[in-house]
Amino acid sequence: MESGFLTFILGLSFAVPSSQFGLPDWDDVVVVREGQPTTLVCTDKAPPREAVAINWQVKLVGEKDWKLVLSANERREFSGGASKASMRLTDLNYQDSGIFSLFFLPKMEDCGYYSCLIKHREMKLKERIILLAILTVTIEPAAPIPQQSTLRLKATVNPDFAITKITWAAPGDVPIKTDRTNKGTEAKLPMVQKSDRGAYECMVHALGSSSTPLFAFNVDITVADEMISSRNITYIADISTATLAETPVSLTCPVVSGDYVRLWWRPPDSKRDMIMVYQYDRWRASTRPRQIKKGLVLAGPPYNAEAGSFSFLLTPDINDSGFYQCEVFLDDKAFCIRTSVSILKVTATRSPKKLELECKYKERSHVRSAKWKYQNESHKLQFKSKNPGSISISLPLPITSDIAGNYTCTLQLRNGQTVSALHAVTLPYKKRVSVTTPSLLPSLSALLLLVPLVAAAVGVLLWRQKHISDRGIEQSLSVCSGEVENVYENPEDIRQASPQSSVYMDLKPREEDDVYKELERCEQCQC
Repeated sequence: MESGFLTFILGLSFAVPSSQFGLPDWDDVVVVREGQPTTLVCTDKAPPREAVAINWQVKLVGEKDWKLVLSANERREFSGGASKASMRLTDLNYQDSGIFSLFFLPKMEDCGYYSCLIKHREMKLKERIILLAILTVTIEPAAPIPQQSTLRLKATVNPDFAITKITWAAPGDVPIKTDRTNKGTEAKLPMVQKSDRGAYECMVHALGSSSTPLFAFNVDITVADEMISSRNITYIADISTATLAETPVSLTCPVVSGDYVRLWWRPPDSKRDMIMVYQYDRWRASTRPRQIKKGLVLAGPPYNAEAGSFSFLLTPDINDSGFYQCEVFLDDKAFCIRTSVSILKVTATRSPKKLELECKYKERSHVRSAKWKYQNESHKLQFKSKNPGSISISLPLPITSDIAGNYTCTLQLRNGQTVSALHAVTLPYKKRVSVTTPSLLPSLSALLLLVPLVAAAVGVLLWRQKHISDRGIEQSLSVCSGEVENVYENPEDIRQASPQSSVYMDLKPREEDDVYKELERCEQCQC
């Protein structure tokens, strides 16, 4: 591509009202390539029998007045107060053919409204308004595109209200993310490779028909064999931080609205080469290579990776300590922040005779000191170190009240930052001795069963006592009845008895389960 930009022509045949924008209504939209042959179509299907005149006028974008472009009267005499040298009617026999189209070679400044007015004796027969817009596509960098560079596809339409959007597709009809800018729209392909060469398609959508492209055109992209010669890298800051294992820590990236981000990692306390652990391309919405750290993710709000605002969140194990480098790329520029991360972890190991508390840390070059502290500061602790990056203390078993409590390991970095891990040592758990109280329910149940038996026995005793006392009476006065023995069976006998007489009542059980069966009179009655 020689010129570095392309412009393309497009015609549309439908009326789009624009009065809501304070602009003239138009019947057609024509998008043209600057300097390329262009035809603004104006026809009359039923040509008049008498001679007609034709006027072409223009109202440029940003101007208020209409200007004459080209005019021809009934006698086919031409004039043009604001005409260009290239302007002419496409058919000089317009009187007979009814074709009044205008041909010319437009420039960027020629965009605006064009009016085709057909008259007969100053009477308007037909008027057609065409909106002329110019589409410009710019390819950066110039072809052929160096490998590892960022391909930028920029498209603008003037005036921009003539369309709704411009979209791009990579070879194979793969959609490419497109952003709207102050000057139009832009699509990018970071880290171009040989496989990215081919025909890219640009689709322009007109106002009122966003689902149907007005025009699709191809842009051929060639990729060079050579890599990008140099990349401008700006180092913004070096950060040193510490955190506890399994506690999220932020890995800061440059505050740049970038195209893609890469995160590199060098294992702790080593001089090995750095490993790429994450790369995200917001234009392709892809992550590569595959993540190798489970606890590493792109940070959420206030960051937005899809919009080019990057940061990472790491939930580390102690082995995730080390040196991290975040690179954000904007076009062919790179911005970098480097972060050293020291991870602190406390473990407790119990043996038959002692409890060992070990404080481990890595990325030692940024550590100034590490120490243990007991909650009772007057109690001095004796540390020991098994190997670099480890200090431990031993507590005898069993744990007693004078050594139980909180033990804290504190790590201090060379920049003054500190991080602490607390471990609580508790007294042995004592089992409570519980005394089982026998249940009283069986005894109470037995006691309740005895109550009616005792009551019956007492009743019998009382009756026997009364029976013995009554037998001491020699004579029992009663009313005789030869037929009825029971005192209750003949109440008349009772009424006939002498008031001074004594009545003897004998209670006799008749069956085994009876207590009192009936009241009987004495065995022999004397009348």
